[in-house]
Formats: sequence, C-alpha cells, structure tokens
Amino acid sequence: MEFIDLKAQYQVGRDNINARIQAVLDHGQYIMGPEVEELEARLAAFTGARHCITVASGTEALLISLMALGIGPGDDVITTPFSFIATAEAIVLLGATPVFVDIDPATCNIDPTLIEARITERTRAIMPVSLYGQPADMEAINAIAWRHKLTVIEDAAQSFGATYGGKRSCNLSAIGCTSFFPSKPLGCYGDGGAIFTSDDQLASAMREIRVHGQSRRYVHTRIGVGGRMDTLQCAIVLAKLDYFEWELSERARAAASYDALLSGKIGMVARPRDRSSVFAQYTVVVEQREQVRAALQAAGIPTAVHYPVPMHMQPAYARWSDARSAPVANAMAARVLSLPMGPYLDDASIARICAVLLGAAGAAPASCPKD
Repeated sequence: MEFIDLKAQYQVGRDNINARIQAVLDHGQYIMGPEVEELEARLAAFTGARHCITVASGTEALLISLMALGIGPGDDVITTPFSFIATAEAIVLLGATPVFVDIDPATCNIDPTLIEARITERTRAIMPVSLYGQPADMEAINAIAWRHKLTVIEDAAQSFGATYGGKRSCNLSAIGCTSFFPSKPLGCYGDGGAIFTSDDQLASAMREIRVHGQSRRYVHTRIGVGGRMDTLQCAIVLAKLDYFEWELSERARAAASYDALLSGKIGMVARPRDRSSVFAQYTVVVEQREQVRAALQAAGIPTAVHYPVPMHMQPAYARWSDARSAPVANAMAARVLSLPMGPYLDDASIARICAVLLGAAGAAPASCPKD
C-alpha cells in the first residue's frame, strides 16, 4: 500500500502528461516558456484571484511574498508553530522575527482568538497555514489584520482547491501561496509553487523579484532571487489540472469513507461547515501514537506524522520562543497521525486501514473484509 499513490495518478493521466512534456521538449523554451503564462492564467481563473505568479517552490512563494511587502530586520510576522518548517524559514531568512501563536486543538490551525494579544508595533503580517488541506479561520484573521493594518499571507501549500465561505483557498486574503511538491493535492514532478494576489502593485513586484529583481532584461530595480518555475513543471501541472476537479471529488469520497468508519470512535481533526478540505492528509488523533503506528506498519500500512516537532521546539528556532509558548501544539504533535490518502485509495483499503487502526487504538473495530 502506498501512502500517496503517485504512480497510479501518472497512469491515469500519462498520455496528457507525456504530450505536454513532449511539447516543451519540441519548442525548447525550458525557462519562461509559453506554458508558464498558460498555467498562471488557468490557476488565476480557478481561484478567482486577479494574478498568479508561478515560482520555484512553495517556500519561494512565501519568501517572495514577504520580500514584496518589504519585510525584513525589525519586523515581526505572526504565524503558527504547527506546520512544515518552510513557513518560519521564509520569515527568518529575511531577518524578520517569527511570532508563534498556538493552535486551535480542534482544527490544528492557528487559533485566531490568540493572535491580537501578540500584535505589537513591530508586527507587519500574519501568515496562517491551511493545514491538512483545509483553510484556517480566514474571516477572523482578516478582520484582525484589517483592524491593525496588517497583511495576511495564506500559506496554502496543502489546501489548493479547498474553499472557505464559498471562495477558493489562495484567494482568501491579500496574498495566497501554494506548493506543487509532488505529494500535494495538485503536484508536479519536481518542485514548484505559485503566489496569488489581486493587488496589481504586489503582483508586479513579485514578478520582478522572481527574476532577480529585473523590471526588464539587465535592469534590476529590486533585490530579487532566481525563483522561476521551469516550463516542464508548469506543463505537468497543466496536464494534471485537466482532471483535478475529479481528483478532488475522489479525495472527498475517500475522506467520507474514513469518516463513516472512524467518526465517534477515534479522535479526528474537526472540519467546520464554512470550509472544505482537499485532504492533503487525513489525520487522526490518538494516544500512544507510536504503538498504534507500529501496529499499522506491521500490517503493511504506511503512516506519517505531520508534524512531530513544532517549529518553536526546533533547535534552529528556539531563540524566538520556548517550550511553554504553544502547549496545544506540543500536545497535538505527540498525538496526530496521518493515514494513507488520495484519489486512488479504494474503499476496501480504507476499511482495512480503519480495522487495524481501531484495533490498535483499543476502539470498537470497524467491519473489515478479509484479505
């Protein structure tokens, strides 16, 4: 069993993917080829944002967004401690300070009720992460930002395609950033990412920053980076976009199958009714996690932990926080467990996973067909 079955995904789309790759090989424009502009137009239309700027990775998307805002030494950026390290990394690389605000134990996303108390005159932005595939409470976060004249950057690396209040993730705040890492709901076969905004000036700055700050060839009006997404990776994402909506519906089907077998029997990450999830991960909450995980592994079922060590507990980031600053994140880091997930995971496999999980966790077992 695969944790994420990328091989099955390729088999479904191989003809379109191969044709898209061959088209790039034929025209030879490997950097900023026509597929880049085509992908940006399609992604912008999908989200409803006015602009999409493709970049080299999800991390680069965060970094370029912060650079476009002029964030640097002396500035604070409020974010969650419970995510992949890239969120804090982008802040620190610019000399700014990450301010970690604890999470909501129900959703594992940043707790908006705790944000306002951490805002100071140094605060420039709020960077919530849409964890496990569902947006954070963006309405509450945007309201706080509006009151304090701050910019919200949604780290939507895991939630592209999800909705909040009827709007798509990446178009829920001034800036949205996503990743096309292969395991993401919409992934390429290398690294890639995108930034979304409806602010014309920010979009212009981001486009310049991703090509070393150039306003035109060899005229550098800003400090920039080499942050372009290559044409081949854009072509692959274009091919996958053709059946992305179908994959989202299949992810929802798989999640519903899990829900039917696990609801009321094991701890689960809450999904409020005002938003949807693309289930980048299907995550449960268990006691004695390593014991449960070992039982699943013995049954040939892969698992993952997203994330075992919160950012404020990482050695490189200890100077900005301490072990007591995010007790909920600490507690959840010891209990969350991600199960196999994806559009190609069948219901029989889900039934088997749930039977082993519930048995190992000491809960009432779900019915399970024999192998």
